[in-house]
Amino acid sequence: MDVAHIRNFCIIAHIDHGKTTLSDRLLHRTGTIATRDMEDQLLDAMDLERERGITIKAHPVTMHYQARNGETYELNLIDTPGHVDFAYEVSRSLSACEGALLIVDAAQGVEAQTVANMHLASSHNLEIIPIINKIDLPHANVALTKQQLEDILTIDSALAIPASAKQGIGIDEILEAIVARIPPPKSTGEPSLQALAFDSYFDTYKGVVTHVRVFNGEVRPGMQVKLLHSGKNYEVKEVGSFNPKPFTRDKLQTGETGYLTANIKSPSDVKMGDTITDARHPSAMLPGFKEIHPMVFSGIYPINTADYEHLKASMGKLKLNDSAFVYAAETSVALGFGFRCGFLGLLHMEIVQERLRREYNMDIIATYPSVVYHVTLTDATRKEVDNPAFLPEVTYIETIEEPMVKTFVICPNENIGDMMALISEKRGAVDHTETLDARRVMLTAMVPLNEILIDFHDRIKSMTRGYGSMDYEQAGYQESDMVKLDMLVNGEPMDAFSCIVHRTKAEGRGRVLAEKLKEVIPRQQFAVKIQAAIGGKIIASETVSAFRKDVTAKCYGGDVTRKRKLLEKQKEGKKRMKAIGNVNIPQEAFIEVLKA
Repeated sequence: MDVAHIRNFCIIAHIDHGKTTLSDRLLHRTGTIATRDMEDQLLDAMDLERERGITIKAHPVTMHYQARNGETYELNLIDTPGHVDFAYEVSRSLSACEGALLIVDAAQGVEAQTVANMHLASSHNLEIIPIINKIDLPHANVALTKQQLEDILTIDSALAIPASAKQGIGIDEILEAIVARIPPPKSTGEPSLQALAFDSYFDTYKGVVTHVRVFNGEVRPGMQVKLLHSGKNYEVKEVGSFNPKPFTRDKLQTGETGYLTANIKSPSDVKMGDTITDARHPSAMLPGFKEIHPMVFSGIYPINTADYEHLKASMGKLKLNDSAFVYAAETSVALGFGFRCGFLGLLHMEIVQERLRREYNMDIIATYPSVVYHVTLTDATRKEVDNPAFLPEVTYIETIEEPMVKTFVICPNENIGDMMALISEKRGAVDHTETLDARRVMLTAMVPLNEILIDFHDRIKSMTRGYGSMDYEQAGYQESDMVKLDMLVNGEPMDAFSCIVHRTKAEGRGRVLAEKLKEVIPRQQFAVKIQAAIGGKIIASETVSAFRKDVTAKCYGGDVTRKRKLLEKQKEGKKRMKAIGNVNIPQEAFIEVLKA
């Protein structure tokens, strides 16, 4: 199609503001999907996406729309995930577009992720069309939402389109605005093919299917192409677009979005954001490419050790579908054979674990999540540590730096004191606060990533009775007083419970773990000491008392010295037993503590 009649756009919004419903409605209105094939959340293919109402994988769709001026336009919608863990995937999708529909819920107003996504879209110089969705709700407040658009996002509210994706209100106005306001794609002026690979998935029959946006030139079957980052050459087998199922085309040309297949066997060969070019006359690389690095690490072990091979195969299949997930085999004295896994963030970790349980029927246990620390040693070498087991001895460490995140928390006015207390408890510092409207404020704070791993989001929700929202972005590294906390049982360190914590939090965490272990470790014939230690210093201690056999039962009278003699003899035996005794901790005990 002629470039002047192509429009590439995406939809950005906070979670649950109606992004997927609007894309369903656009597909229906343009006739891309017949009425009989319509279903809710059409672009969300996974059960998990439908259940949680979130988008995990991006889905591109090509629609043909006849505008009021009588011309037919090709509209390429690139549906993006809304969650911060997939921010790089969102940024690659945004760089494949010229415009964005920014959806704001008329009942909830501007939320934390709306602000973050808006900044991301502005940094890519996209034309933004604001849409106020859900105007049909009884408690919708369109006037206040328009006010927030002007005050918080500095967008002219006169340009906002009131709509209801569910009722089909305002859909024609949105389509006309896409045609009128979003500019057509421009060629980059390079001598040959230049296409951006913004996503990929694995097909059993075709191999890796790569989603591409062509910036320059054209790609057709039989052509030799080169992936600039990996430097590998492939022959294109098939090109096409989605509607939303894939259909083949003769070629994809400048400005168009679709997919290509070549004999690519592994998704790791196609890096997100890589440039595809003509192998004979290569073009320059498109800007913005970066390697995806995991931010959060956790050990995943099968509860039944016999399932190890099954878990290994399941992870291999899952990696085909999710190139950002990384794993490597590791062993633990307590939990047996398992894997050290890296994730983009907390939601990503939760989703991978949930998919292993559901799609592959795996019974798994995950260890306490940790982040990547930068350790500078006394000989000035730098080391990245994601597992407490690999942290060098204290005497060799010069400094430890931990990853920081810039956190945006939106909460009702009455909860501002609680929020500030929560942030300072998590070792964070509030940079500034902004008043959003008469009811809500936004706090911007710097918090260590390590501190928001477990319960931060849940506590914000419970403190604000569900009205609070948060978003975060990476903000580099900062030097901190981090220490390795070891748990010793009868003097033996237990690697499964080791963790890297801030010195001020070590004692509290050590106490909690020691108390929990005391509950789950079975009693022995001798007393078992449970200790939390930093290096050689014990900071918390508990004792599991011994079983005591009643050795004086056979004494039915006589002198008290007889009883004392027997008790002394028993005491000696216990001492000797303790010196050579090993404590066997059942796996159930480990699982109980890790769940806690």
